Amino acid sequence: MTRALDVWSPGWREETVSQLATQKFEWDLVVVGGGITGAGIYREAAGRGLRVLLLEQRDFAWGTSSRSSKMVHGGLRYLGSGQFSLAKDSVKERQQLMEALPGLVDPLPFLMGHYKGGFPGPWIFDKLLAIYDWMAGKRFRKFIEGGVADRWAPGIKTENLLGLTRFQDAVTDDARLVMRVLHAGNREGGTAINYATVLKPIRRGNKVEGVEFRDELSGDVVNVMAKAVVNATGAWTDTLRESLGQNKVIRPLRGSHLVVPSWRLPVAFTISFFHPKDKRPVFVFPWEGVSVIGTTDLDHRTGLGDEASISEEEVGYLLDAVNHQFSHAKLVASDVISTWSGVRPVVSKQNGDSVDLNTENDPSDENREHVIWNDDGLISVAGGKLTTYRLIALDVLRQLMTVIPEKLAAESLAEPLPFELRSAKLHGKNKSLGGAALLRLAGRYGPNAESVVACADEYDIAGPKQVSWTDTLWSELVWACQSELVEHLDDLLLRRTRIGILLEQGGEAQFPYIQKICEQNLGWDSQRWQGECERYQQIIASHYAVPSNNAVDAKESV
Repeated sequence: MTRALDVWSPGWREETVSQLATQKFEWDLVVVGGGITGAGIYREAAGRGLRVLLLEQRDFAWGTSSRSSKMVHGGLRYLGSGQFSLAKDSVKERQQLMEALPGLVDPLPFLMGHYKGGFPGPWIFDKLLAIYDWMAGKRFRKFIEGGVADRWAPGIKTENLLGLTRFQDAVTDDARLVMRVLHAGNREGGTAINYATVLKPIRRGNKVEGVEFRDELSGDVVNVMAKAVVNATGAWTDTLRESLGQNKVIRPLRGSHLVVPSWRLPVAFTISFFHPKDKRPVFVFPWEGVSVIGTTDLDHRTGLGDEASISEEEVGYLLDAVNHQFSHAKLVASDVISTWSGVRPVVSKQNGDSVDLNTENDPSDENREHVIWNDDGLISVAGGKLTTYRLIALDVLRQLMTVIPEKLAAESLAEPLPFELRSAKLHGKNKSLGGAALLRLAGRYGPNAESVVACADEYDIAGPKQVSWTDTLWSELVWACQSELVEHLDDLLLRRTRIGILLEQGGEAQFPYIQKICEQNLGWDSQRWQGECERYQQIIASHYAVPSNNAVDAKESV
């Protein structure tokens, strides 16, 4: 396909969809789904010379990949349940992502308290962490007895406390990680489009050789042909597979989180502990200047068409947990700035038959490893972890070697592709930004970081360069509008940046500045802006706020 406009610039999307509708072109690969799994497959395939088209039904990272727990971790729980291969792969990937993407994937120490008569004891936990450290090739674990409540975890429950164990994992901005990976695929020649819903696979005989999709912005329906189609739609995996006569295999599990001001619950590390009610692991961690409390793990019984939302029961469950561990905090619902809920696409242990959500199996007992199916040429992948998205992508490409042998070979799929080097010019570009801000930009935007900084000179907001108290720069919003396929206000404030969940009322106080950015860079008039504001405020009230007087399924509990 020809490209007249810069990729993802305003107008590019309409031009590209028009070309898809009118030009006869066979792609090597169509990837359905723009979360971290689809983005990983897109980048790994494009980087190996495949002509790749990615189609996302909503916005990039709209689903679980912007609403995860933000953890890039090995997963100690997987060691405890005997999933050693998954844990080893995760630890290895965690280390490589921290080394490759500083400023986006950053180390974050964890602290686990040990209490007299409680589980796990420090000796047993140390032995488990010894395996964890061995997998990482470096010792991180340390037992801490002194200064626990004064230095390491102020406010933590100290009655019968034996000490803390410190260990290492990492934290990220999951939506920005998806965008970083998609940009890498774009630079390799791939084409990625949001708001493009795949309606059904196209079959020739008994083989899937394309898809029919609807452009959600124009309503046009377009057919595209491809040598291979990959279904990487996460919680929506069953939708395409059922159209080919397959049974449901996905058990959607919801994990919800609370965001509170850091001054209400100050933590410098992730504090991991067990809920007093059901002994499930819960955590509090610092992220983007706030404190996050998570997470729940329960069957998501509502439809997938709407965004997932936290229930009143979940709010109470998480507040009970944190107030038990930090008794002086006395957090209440009015302390919560925002919430988010994501649906994990877990492959049920009952994957031989249709999934029954009335099962008594504990959601936390379900396996988190990924599974790949081949249904008449439709390659579907589900499960797995954000941390191992690159390894999942390589497994999918190995399934395609017999379909596209001229471009895929086993030796070329041994290791994931490296990330692009950050711009060496970045540090001398803007003298007003400190080292931490430049590292953050370099991690989130990679080779595009210099362009993001340059936007600060093109557009001057009166006052500080940061949006309110956050680390987000106004230039990030400008650049996203110019270069990241922003179609709606929630794209900009909930995924390209995170100020919609960091600031009260979704950042409404900043609307006068945001309106100016959108009008100048997206061409919105006052009527379009007003419509977007109303849409966005409804999303915040319904899906990112503490529920008030909302009906909750009486069968749903945590």
